[in-house]
Amino acid sequence: MNVFGGSDGRYLEMTNGGTAVFVDVLMLAVSTLAREPWHFRFAALLTLQDQNVMGRGVVGFSLAELNWGDTPQERAAAKDFLLRVLDLALSRHRWEELTYEPPRAEGYLRTYRAMVEEFDPATARADTGVLPGPDEASMASCVRHRVLDALPFWEACVFCTAGA
Repeated sequence: MNVFGGSDGRYLEMTNGGTAVFVDVLMLAVSTLAREPWHFRFAALLTLQDQNVMGRGVVGFSLAELNWGDTPQERAAAKDFLLRVLDLALSRHRWEELTYEPPRAEGYLRTYRAMVEEFDPATARADTGVLPGPDEASMASCVRHRVLDALPFWEACVFCTAGA
């Protein structure tokens, strides 16, 4: 099981297959919306949830472990971005390109969106190192799948490593 944590003990626990679907639909959305440095750092964090590379059952992160920014404005902008990513994913953005039907994705996304909505980024422990640094941001795009890839960690996107 893979766990994505929120606040007040809330978490989203998913099977390995559920986690793969969750990451896939989030990558489709984040790749469309990413414009600012924090966006590309969050995209890099999503690539690090690729179980085909990292291993099954060993991925996940808590919202409280992320560096949301130093100022209230930066934290609010980061949270707004993540909510917009989740909303775009919930609109089934590019799901027709998936090689499978993601039956539980909408429920996972709704649960996670509620967790993000409730979360106060000012309470995060920003020094955990979970969010990749600016020099580790996912800025390159996979030409074949049109999503951000895992550079500088490895040369593939989540769809390439899955053999899609």
